[in-house]
Amino acid sequence: MSSDPAGTQGLLQLGDGVVLDPRAYELRRSGRAVRLERIPMELLLFLVQQRGRLVTRDEIVERIWGKGVSLDVDNSINGAIRKIRHALRDDPERPRLIQTVTGKGYRFIAPVIEISEALPPSAPLSPPPPPAVEPPPPLAPAAGEPGRLSRRRSPLAIGAAVLILIVAATVLIAQRRRAQPKAAGHRLMLAVLPFQNLTGDAAQDYLSDGMTEEVIAQLGRVDPDRLGVIARTSVMAYKGTRKRLDEIGRELSVQLVLEGTVRRDADRLRVSAQLIQVRDQTHLWARQYDREPGGVLALQSEIAQEVVDEIRHTLGDGGSKVAVAAPPARTYAAYDLYLRAQYFWNKRTIEGLKQAIDHCERAIAADRTYAPAEAGLAMSYALLGGYSGESQVEFMSKARDAAVRALQLDPGLPQAHTALALVVQNYDWDWETAEREFRRALELNPNHATTHHWYAEHLAFRGRFDEARAEAELARQLDPLSLAIGVDTAMIDYYSRRFDRAAAKLEAVLAMDPQFPRAHLVRNAYVEMGRIDDALRDIEADSAGEGGLWNASCLAHVYGRAARSPEARREVARLLERVDPEKTDAAIVFWAYAGIGDKEQALAWLERAYDQHSNILTTLKVDPAFDSLRSEPRFQEVLRRVHLAG
Repeated sequence: MSSDPAGTQGLLQLGDGVVLDPRAYELRRSGRAVRLERIPMELLLFLVQQRGRLVTRDEIVERIWGKGVSLDVDNSINGAIRKIRHALRDDPERPRLIQTVTGKGYRFIAPVIEISEALPPSAPLSPPPPPAVEPPPPLAPAAGEPGRLSRRRSPLAIGAAVLILIVAATVLIAQRRRAQPKAAGHRLMLAVLPFQNLTGDAAQDYLSDGMTEEVIAQLGRVDPDRLGVIARTSVMAYKGTRKRLDEIGRELSVQLVLEGTVRRDADRLRVSAQLIQVRDQTHLWARQYDREPGGVLALQSEIAQEVVDEIRHTLGDGGSKVAVAAPPARTYAAYDLYLRAQYFWNKRTIEGLKQAIDHCERAIAADRTYAPAEAGLAMSYALLGGYSGESQVEFMSKARDAAVRALQLDPGLPQAHTALALVVQNYDWDWETAEREFRRALELNPNHATTHHWYAEHLAFRGRFDEARAEAELARQLDPLSLAIGVDTAMIDYYSRRFDRAAAKLEAVLAMDPQFPRAHLVRNAYVEMGRIDDALRDIEADSAGEGGLWNASCLAHVYGRAARSPEARREVARLLERVDPEKTDAAIVFWAYAGIGDKEQALAWLERAYDQHSNILTTLKVDPAFDSLRSEPRFQEVLRRVHLAG
């Protein structure tokens, strides 16, 4: 609830040249505007209205946030008082203006003089709040605060709130851009921190995580030339942490942070958010939304159009390319299941991908027109073959069908183009179509880190290393904490024979997470550098992980490259005992034989890998591990078939 300035008519002189104008919602000192955010300004107005009287903390809560709100607001009140004192230059030890009554509340003790002259006009430092909008509750509850959980409401209500947040944040950013023009070519960087789940039910994390991802996706498509948005992978590293905003700003290289909460009160969903400037931790914008599920489906499409109109207006560029959000699901169940699928897909584990497939299929059954669920299904199947070590013929067929259906439903859905690009690259070896689809996805959303990442890999596989490095750098800027991007950036160095650099980058990833599977590709760089003992130590360190058959293959490969033939032959024999020729990715056995120098067996298994459309064939042109086979006609024939010859 917003403070009513009734009882504070006209201008109020608070001492030391400080003047408060309740009607203009402005504080000035010696004729110059003094920055004060929304909640501190509301609290100052209230204390001035009640000057001379003790105002209890309960009264402050009721006045600022509303009666009966179930929140721990101590930190927010304390923070607001500190900001007021800073603006008024009031010493808490020897107060002249605001007195603290320990355990009770606060009292405004300075004389207030009403003056009638109007203040000279000035440009406000931040936009005044709309009078009919409630300020938000504090966004960081005290540790252990129990959330209030009522009967479950549909998470589709979150979708409406997401789009409303996007409208407000976009307007604010555009206003700031007009007030503070930037040099051409400079992008403002923003991080959407993980929305806090305050429902009191940890099983509902997928709702707050889904909120985070939706805001990132939508803001990422607003004005990519001037606004960069950090990807989900990097921001989720801050989930549940208490890091200071200045630390986060340095680590992610961002100027703005959006943070928020999701909670349920009675039969309503409450979403709060605030936009903060990292440099001085100024709160640029804050808003709270209470929503019922009724009418949300129609509201989503309406607000999506308003977003586009508002962006074009505020940027003053009628030609801006602004992508409209994907059409909403027709049923609550479809949207709910899609959010759950995204939650599991982002785990990037075999079990997580299988769970994602299950939830996407159920979402599609609930709404046959919901393109994001089809795209999610395609992305999950496209990755499952490589993660599981199984033949991917069946997986890729299903991935292709889902990607095509997604594009038929919504040709403007970026992730559908990205999924199709991965399928035609890894399964069809149709490099031209894959590049076209990657580039189309980036036209639709230039802030999508995963597309930049996979496109960088695509360029590296084709030997276009300088272009690959540039694309990988764009991915890294958008997702600086991504381990996967870190690994594949190192692999570009490996493929281009910069083994020292590749090893150093992969070692850095392992230092961050020794259990990250792909970082153990460092052993490949070690082998090419002649560091056999280091390669063996890495395999041993990874033996407790999920490497499975690949670890066994790598052990044989390393022994073979070290000319330790007895050990190499022994490990190949052990590997073959575990392999199912019908189900196992033939590339696993090919890798072992390539290492021990058995060209006949290596080429035979390479041809089986070709029949299976194994992922390893995308690396044939550039992987130095295959250099000993390049002069073989059978190797060159496979290279020709996958359109990588020349």
